[in-house]
Amino acid sequence: MAKGHSVCVYVGEALGRYGFGDEHPFGPERMGVFWDRMISQGLDAVVAVHDPVCAERADIERFHTPEYVDKVIRQSESGTGYLDYGDTPAFPGVYEAAAHVVGSAVDAARQLMDQQCRHTFIPIAGLHHARRNVAGGFCVFNDCGVVIEMLRSEYGLKRVAYVDIDAHHGDGVFYGFEEDPDLLFADIHEDGRYLYPGTGAADESGRGLAKGTKLNIPMPPGADDDQFLVAWQRVEDYLRAGRPEFIILQCGADSVRGDPITHMCYTPAAHAHAATRLAGIANEFCDGRLLALGGGGYNHQNIALAWTAVVRSLLDAA
Repeated sequence: MAKGHSVCVYVGEALGRYGFGDEHPFGPERMGVFWDRMISQGLDAVVAVHDPVCAERADIERFHTPEYVDKVIRQSESGTGYLDYGDTPAFPGVYEAAAHVVGSAVDAARQLMDQQCRHTFIPIAGLHHARRNVAGGFCVFNDCGVVIEMLRSEYGLKRVAYVDIDAHHGDGVFYGFEEDPDLLFADIHEDGRYLYPGTGAADESGRGLAKGTKLNIPMPPGADDDQFLVAWQRVEDYLRAGRPEFIILQCGADSVRGDPITHMCYTPAAHAHAATRLAGIANEFCDGRLLALGGGGYNHQNIALAWTAVVRSLLDAA
């Protein structure tokens, strides 16, 4: 049992600044609606609340190229242009906002490794589309990839597990570690034939020495909780066979029914189930080390319900 708090949650103005304006799907209110729900449910009083942390550039460059980091800094100063091919606009201060997402995720992982908490949750994080050298899908820096690299270089871990239930395929993480046989990757997402980024087919299972080591499960549009539970059992079997040392959960709420830019039909019970079961696996194999990241979600009610369901499940499992 960890010597610190059971569940740590990172919230604060610096995280809330990661967003692209009121008219953009990834707007500025996402953290606030989650935290309001946490307060109304009394969950704020039973978690350890941590302030956001700004990443050092050296941490960001664990995953991203220096040339790309330079580009983000330049466009953060000018506040103009796109950081990818048209989805992820720059704005004044975007570097600092994105650096707080990365820094909070890295700090949370270190808290877990140092046994200061058992499970953690960060609502504005899980930016899984950013590649090593370019942004993508509203994601400037890939905090998931940075954490994986940090755990390996700083703590010597090998078998890190990345689990993703966001409606969109976690392409930045997948292709960032596609040839890495030690990175456990399991992603349940809407079929890429119908949704950005168009990747994550079932036969994408890794390349080279890693061929056959990754698990992509594309789901049909309209997939519900029953279909999710069938797919989820495959994830559990895969993880238990891999015996992870640390688990990252990207629990995007855009797979819940009613999201404006996806076509999935889960309820928040799917997110609660995933968090509960992963916490059990983390308790069995990883001394509880489970880092949950909010990911996508563009219906505010779904964000509030799904993410608080995840936090409640983590509390119950701790």
